Amino acid sequence: MQQGLAALRQGDGAAAEAAFLQAMAGGQQDASVCLALAFACVNQGKAEAALAAVDDALVREPRNLRALLFKADHLDRMGQSRLALSFYEGALRVAAGLRDIPQDVMQGLQRAQAASDQSAREYADYLMDALQTRGYSAAQNSRFAESLDIALGRRSVQLQQPTRYYFPGLPQRYFYEREEFAWVAALEAQTDVIRGELLALMQEAGHFSPYLEGDGHGPQLNDRSNVGNMEWSAHYLWRNGAPVADNLARCPRTAAALEAVPMPMVAGQTPSALFSRLAPGAVIPPHHGVLNTRLICHLPLIVPQDCGQLRVGNEARQWREGELLIFDDSMEHEANNPSQRDRVVLLFDIWRPELSEEERHWVSELLLAVNSYTEN
Repeated sequence: MQQGLAALRQGDGAAAEAAFLQAMAGGQQDASVCLALAFACVNQGKAEAALAAVDDALVREPRNLRALLFKADHLDRMGQSRLALSFYEGALRVAAGLRDIPQDVMQGLQRAQAASDQSAREYADYLMDALQTRGYSAAQNSRFAESLDIALGRRSVQLQQPTRYYFPGLPQRYFYEREEFAWVAALEAQTDVIRGELLALMQEAGHFSPYLEGDGHGPQLNDRSNVGNMEWSAHYLWRNGAPVADNLARCPRTAAALEAVPMPMVAGQTPSALFSRLAPGAVIPPHHGVLNTRLICHLPLIVPQDCGQLRVGNEARQWREGELLIFDDSMEHEANNPSQRDRVVLLFDIWRPELSEEERHWVSELLLAVNSYTEN
């Protein structure tokens, strides 16, 4: 074996091949000897013999990174780029579970990644050209456009992942349209008076507090960047299923408008209704809500130009004053405000419309039981 390696380093492929074949005849038939033989053969231009030798190596060690990369490189040189790609991608999958990778293997993996990226681009271009010649336009069907992006690896599959309670069988929708709810128009018609009550509050200090407040108990495993941070702050009208009497008294027109909204009334749990303020430059990182039995509503009240967007799953929408945004916060969502002014919405939750009255009853009973347990 050592004699063959020395011959390889000296560029004598024939001598190396003879030494490796002799070693194999003597019983040294592990993957490393087979791979070394493959190198000796390819150095002599013996393409088929090199392929047979590396195949022997992979029979012995199917997850051998050097053998996978050698075969991919060799097939690529032989003009079999699609078959080579399968071995490049196999090497990348094996390497994903490893921590310490030798430098020569890292260089091979970089070639593998470049080949995979190039193939993905060519595949995407081919599919898009084929669809467009058949009259496809992304603007005509947003759901199919998203499915295509997922198929091409441009976006990930987004599903409901509530952190506390999951109700099965509900539609996986990011946003609901305002026109789907009969009560929306009446609420939107109150935008100016609701904004007026908000502006009166904002003239005085002390009415807003951090939206996320830490209690100091238990492990802190999630993103903590906004805990105790006034960049994302709130003035609560309802909080965890209880009215905040003093705040409602200061905002009687807002309180009256909320009375016509189908908020889920579960003592100690839900609803929450609040003025949600996002300061200039603030970022709310991606996260999931606690339940998928509700929807979150934003009635935009103060929306400066270029104030960012709300992303839910794979869809992003902008706030427009007086136009309700309704979304499923059990989907991954995030928001930002890159503008120079505050962005403020009236935020509240409603029952998901797909739940029957009986289902709403039992969800409420469950949440009440959860609340009584945590209070003991």
